[in-house]
Amino acid sequence: MHHCNILVTGCLAMLGVFSHASALAGPYGDDMAKCLVRSTTEADRTLFVRWLFASMALHPDVESMALVSSEQREVLNKDAGALFQKLLTESCRSETQQALKYEGAPTIQAAFTVFGQAAGRELMLNPRVSQNMAGLAKYLDEAKLKALLPEASSK
Repeated sequence: MHHCNILVTGCLAMLGVFSHASALAGPYGDDMAKCLVRSTTEADRTLFVRWLFASMALHPDVESMALVSSEQREVLNKDAGALFQKLLTESCRSETQQALKYEGAPTIQAAFTVFGQAAGRELMLNPRVSQNMAGLAKYLDEAKLKALLPEASSK
């Protein structure tokens, strides 16, 4: 079952539930992404995840599962906006300017994707979250997953 858990964890990490980068970041975007992560506190990253969750909760396929009031959403928009503004124009100003100059606007999305992944990783480390996510493994066919491993296909 160990391989199964590793594969499930890897698949969940690869889902990129926080967003996707339509462009690969180059060295300047990488520097910007590192700055975003380095320049934020755990509280900042939690704010980002809360804002993202409140936004995603508006999707018709999941909105019945989450109760986020319009007042809460407005506060999260205000606070996340202030965080983004601070990161882009103060904390990571130089890195943002260099990324925009040499790699263009799409690098901003790529850098925030990395930031979102770092924030999401912290969320996933919560024991209750990881325990529930691990529950997925009981519905997977371990033999079929093992057949995906390189050593299984070479036999």
